[in-house]
This record gives sequence, structure tokens and C-alpha cells, in this order.
Amino acid sequence: MVIDVYEYSNQGGRSYNEDSVGSLIKGDSGIFVVADGLGGHAFGELASSCVRDTLISGFTPGVADPAGWYGSMAALANRNILQLQLEKGDIMKSTFVSLLIDGPRAVWAHSGDSRLYFFHKGYVAAYTEDHSVSYKKYKAGEIDREAIAGDEDQSSLLRTLGNQERFEPDIFVLPKALEAGDAFFLCTDGAWEFLRDEEMAVDLAKAEDAKHWAYLMLMRMMDRIKGGNDNLTLQTIMIK
Repeated sequence: MVIDVYEYSNQGGRSYNEDSVGSLIKGDSGIFVVADGLGGHAFGELASSCVRDTLISGFTPGVADPAGWYGSMAALANRNILQLQLEKGDIMKSTFVSLLIDGPRAVWAHSGDSRLYFFHKGYVAAYTEDHSVSYKKYKAGEIDREAIAGDEDQSSLLRTLGNQERFEPDIFVLPKALEAGDAFFLCTDGAWEFLRDEEMAVDLAKAEDAKHWAYLMLMRMMDRIKGGNDNLTLQTIMIK
């Protein structure tokens, strides 16, 4: 099994980029992280990079209990951000979404509204559910899922790292083995708000590799961005 990954991050229409992205691949195993920092004066970037670095530095292939590992590592990242808050004398937080691949196993975790989409046989087979007021409204039937991107409560997050409480991630263990052709798309809200699920799948079908897939989706986004947009970060992963 070969893991092909591509990463892209852009400050968009903001004065600085508070997103972080990173990965570490060892053979047929790897850890992949996208995080979206929240906080003024660039402290959001400190929070998001803290999450990325904590998860990547704590990864080793062959984790016996990946779900338990994610719970422990998220708690450690949360403590690290709380320590940064004390050192800087300011509030900083971060969403995150992360994927762990260990041979045929896949497990992912997230807190906040950074998302993961899992593609199997060319279609979206699973995706994370945002920890936001807007997503609650969608689940309650008040708005449809595509309307989340433009909803007034989209930025009202119910869970992030950098909190004494309400930081625990949702963790999902893929119940079946990964196959060649499976793919993952991890991104911040600055990316998914410009894309539909079916468009991601169409671009995946056309893509030669992870970089090409990202390029096709970025071309769609650029046509829709009007300026003043949020930081935009994504990670595309293809299993070959």
C-alpha cells in the first residue's frame, strides 16, 4: 500500500495565516493533521501549530489502540495550548481534524469545524460532523447542510482545543480495511465552505494523484472566492 499526500495552505484575504497542516509517513503508516487557530495577534497560529506538532511528534506506527491514543494526544495538545495561554497572557484555541493510517487501519478524530471526508469507490462514504451551532441547526432541520457555509452561526463553535472543558474530540474507527482507490480530504472551513460533496468526488475521479486532486478543487474554490475570505488549508490523501 502506498500513501500519496499533498498539503496546501493560504492566508486568503486575512492579514496572516492561523492555520497549520502537517503529516508524517512511515512506510504504509502515517499521521495527518489540519488545524485552524482562533485568536488575535497571530496567537491562533501558535495554537494550531501546537496541535499539529503534538500529534505528529507523538505518532509511531503500530499503535495498539488508535482511538485511545487520539484521546490521550488531544488531551495533551489541549494542555499544551492552555500552557501557551498562561505564557502569552491571552486566549488562543484551535480546531483540528486528524487521520491516522496504520497499514489497512484508519482512524480519525476532530474537534471543532475542520472536516474530514472519506471516499470509497469514488463516493463520500463518511464525513465528520462539525461541533458548531450551525451544524446543530442542520441536524435539527432548521437549515440544509449546504447552507451551513453561509449561516450566521457558522463561527460559533461548541468544541475546540484550548478549553478547560468541551475539547474532547469525536473519534471514528473505520470498520473495514483500506483499499487501493480510497481517499481522504481534510480541510478547514475556509476550504469546505466553497465545495459540494459531489464536486469533490468528480475531481477525485479525474485526478492522477493527490496534488492533482487538490489542484482541481482549488480551481473551483478560486472561482467562488470574492475576497476577504478566511485562511484556506487542505490535505488530500490517496491510497494506491
